[in-house]
Amino acid sequence: MNAEFDIAETLDVKGASCPMPVVKTKSATDDLDAGDVLEVLATDPGSMSDIDGWAAGTEGVKLVDQEEGDDVYRHYVRKTA
Repeated sequence: MNAEFDIAETLDVKGASCPMPVVKTKSATDDLDAGDVLEVLATDPGSMSDIDGWAAGTEGVKLVDQEEGDDVYRHYVRKTA
């Protein structure tokens, strides 16, 4: 776990391909409180750019980190509003 933030919830979208990681991430962030961080676990390499682009263009969320390792891509999205 990253020392910079606490994870409020983990969303497992391994095996899902575009656009489902983004769709499910949006749905999961809707249920969070402001300040909460969602960890998203994905296997789709495209999720790195897809979730980054979604967060950059979406008010109320911020991509705080992404990690790649062992065929799993980890995304950390903070709900800001």
